[in-house]
Amino acid sequence: MYKAQTDRWYLERIIWLIAGVFALASAVFAWVWSPYWLILTGLVGVNLIVFAFTGFCLMANIVYKLGATPRLQKG
Repeated sequence: MYKAQTDRWYLERIIWLIAGVFALASAVFAWVWSPYWLILTGLVGVNLIVFAFTGFCLMANIVYKLGATPRLQKG
């Protein structure tokens, strides 16, 4: 069974947290206010798919510039 490292807040872990918060928040906003909030859920999903195929993630670049470090640094 795979279990992610949880001893520190590394870049990849922060990205998964942000994606989860955005997805849940948009689902709640869609339920409470307007179904158009589901567009945000779709954009989160598209970004995850784009990252899986290309390795590029805009949010990861932003979080990296804010000081987060990747779990595995190139040495």
